[in-house]
Amino acid sequence: MDGFIDLMTELIVEAGIHTTHIFHNTALELPGFFRPTKEWDLLVVRDGQFILALEAKSQVGPSFGNNFNNRTEEAMGSALDLWTAYRDGAFNKTVRPWLGYVFLLEDCESSRRPVRVREPHFKVFPEFVNASYAKRYELFCRKLVRERHYNSSAFLLSEPKAGLKGAFTEPAEDLVFLQFAKSLAAHVTAYRD
Repeated sequence: MDGFIDLMTELIVEAGIHTTHIFHNTALELPGFFRPTKEWDLLVVRDGQFILALEAKSQVGPSFGNNFNNRTEEAMGSALDLWTAYRDGAFNKTVRPWLGYVFLLEDCESSRRPVRVREPHFKVFPEFVNASYAKRYELFCRKLVRERHYNSSAFLLSEPKAGLKGAFTEPAEDLVFLQFAKSLAAHVTAYRD
């Protein structure tokens, strides 16, 4: 995901933030509420104000099931930890930071195949019945934004060989990378040098 981080760094610089305020290789820790710190993939901190944090994650097969649960729990927990720390004054007094989540999934037969759900006691929400892992990740990214855990999210699919050349697809029009990039740029523009 380094290429995405580099691209987003370029977007932030083009929006007017000096590179001295952008962190993507070192100094990526922010205080948490439930844990001492969390290391993000990209941060913007300017004049003692935390401006944005970004997570960029990917998954390839074959173990989509276990990894799906781990990825979703990690993203939800990171957001809860950050917003609770913000509420309790760990950083910023009034500036509300921007939080973004980018997810890239291997586009293959296994990620697109319907997955059975187990319902031994209660019915799952209908959108999850026979949903593939690709559909589950799409739903997850959308719900992260709708529930206001993240300001914006992008969900991308890529085949292994084509992905090395930069090819990807965007299965959901509300989770496209361009919209994500515009949201990020609009937020940081308010804090440009």
